Amino acid sequence: MTLDRRSGCPINLSLEVFGDRWSLIILRDMIFGGRRHFRELLNGSMEGIASNILADRLKRLMELGMLTKADDPSHKQKAIYSLTEMAITLVPILAHLGAWGRVWLPTSEELSIRAELLEKGGPPMWEKFMAELRHEHLGTPLDPASGSSVRATLQAAYEAVVAEKALNASPAA
Repeated sequence: MTLDRRSGCPINLSLEVFGDRWSLIILRDMIFGGRRHFRELLNGSMEGIASNILADRLKRLMELGMLTKADDPSHKQKAIYSLTEMAITLVPILAHLGAWGRVWLPTSEELSIRAELLEKGGPPMWEKFMAELRHEHLGTPLDPASGSSVRATLQAAYEAVVAEKALNASPAA
């Protein structure tokens, strides 16, 4: 796919890739949510993406070289989407974007805890997460001594905040 290049400015070119409403959300759901099938991406989107938009953005992300698509060996009628190295290297950018949003926008505690942990974890955490994504999507070896996964750590923190909010919202017995 060729980009409609208005200029050679790297910010402009990046916005031509990610300037639509859904591309980064799809990549976010794949990176942080581990979603790899069309139906998971469709039903798991809290923002409510329409199926035709999802299909279009997945096609576009594949044409741009950010995703690949293969038959799912576990189900004949399903395809599995994988991140490419180009998409995996967005982890630091998404971490910075989340950190910025936490400071300047009215985020919810449960949806911003992952951004907070990524910000505090900094480059070492981002590198570990990218290594895990490379293993999951590209099949590269993973250091067996790496400990719990970054995604599991982020998910556990999210679930802890949700549980705490539910506990605080319930009436005293």
